[in-house]
Amino acid sequence: MTAAISAVFLAAAAAGAPVFALIAIATFALFYSAGIDFSAPIIEFMRLQSMPSLISIPLFTFSGYVLAASKAPVRMLALAKALFGFIPGGIAIASLTAAAAFTAFTGASGVTIIALGGLIYPVLKAQKYDDNFSLGLVTSTGSLGLLFPPSLPIILYAIVGKLDMGLLFKKALIPGLILLAALYFYSWFKALKSKMPAEKSSFNEIFSAVKDAAFELPLPFIIVFGIYGGYFTASEAASVMAFYVTAVECFVKKEIDFFKQLPETAIRSLELVGAIFAVLGTALGFTSYIIDAQLPERLFSMLHALIPGKTLFLMFLNVFILLINMIEIFSAIIIIVPIIVPVAMNYGIDPVHLGIIFLVNLELGYMTPPLGINLFLSSGRFKRPLGDVYKSVMPFWLITAAVLLLITYFPGLIGV
Repeated sequence: MTAAISAVFLAAAAAGAPVFALIAIATFALFYSAGIDFSAPIIEFMRLQSMPSLISIPLFTFSGYVLAASKAPVRMLALAKALFGFIPGGIAIASLTAAAAFTAFTGASGVTIIALGGLIYPVLKAQKYDDNFSLGLVTSTGSLGLLFPPSLPIILYAIVGKLDMGLLFKKALIPGLILLAALYFYSWFKALKSKMPAEKSSFNEIFSAVKDAAFELPLPFIIVFGIYGGYFTASEAASVMAFYVTAVECFVKKEIDFFKQLPETAIRSLELVGAIFAVLGTALGFTSYIIDAQLPERLFSMLHALIPGKTLFLMFLNVFILLINMIEIFSAIIIIVPIIVPVAMNYGIDPVHLGIIFLVNLELGYMTPPLGINLFLSSGRFKRPLGDVYKSVMPFWLITAAVLLLITYFPGLIGV
């Protein structure tokens, strides 16, 4: 029977079966081999509905898709250009700022490169930025806002890793700002080296951009200060955001038809949510078996013999997580986190620190050759060979990797 189940698993994988189906096959096989009734993983699947933070995933995802379907990306970029254009490299800095905010709301589902990248790339080219820098910047922006609330990976990691979501939002903000500052500095240095003139904005231009984005501008402050100030939980913040963006884009800006376009947008967002929930539900049963079989303890015993120190383990951990995240991201959070959290804790690593390491690795994995999803999206969006995209993204990859190492070995920077 075990051989038959293994054959079914391999055949399903070769045929391109969904990830949740493969996890379900593996889970049922493991429970069968342990002599446990098949009802056990099904009960674990039903436990999904009792998670109090779960509602934040569809609400935040829906809000991000509503923003993407409107002209909010155009207004966000125009505002960032008006505010930062006077700095050398200001257009690149504005692009990074707009992309970070947009990715935080859309959950790094590729929407940033598709929707905002098409705006940023020609703007950078028009400002005489070299093609290599422009392509690399746009490619890296697809995951730039993962550390800012209400990032979907942070929510998912908090749920799977059993962490306080508000706390993880707070701790992730600092490394997110460090990474953004490092990329700002690189853009500024690149502009100075190329003797690129700054683009001055008049008061009228700034006022016009602020006025156009007046309803989107308060959104990050409402979410961030609402959660950090203790005025509402992350789940309540998701409800506030969903209501706010729907009201603004449908009734104030009137860029989305409430009866025609909004239902279509909701369906597109729920396609992503449904995929995440299917994987999360089946992974609960898989995780239950892993815990019962004491796999993390066995893994720690094995690793401790090979990697006795915390410093070396952190290096191994970064390489391992990067390889996993480069291949499949949301599944990596759901499946790998329950395994590595107990192992890392045995090495004396704070769970929140581990979460930050994982999330920065996530940003890096999106643009790591040869399989990072951003590389393929950028290649397809801008009709460029993958080799050109690999080359263009390397400076941004190296900066992100340097920030990752800084956060890994100096956890005091993020207060853990």
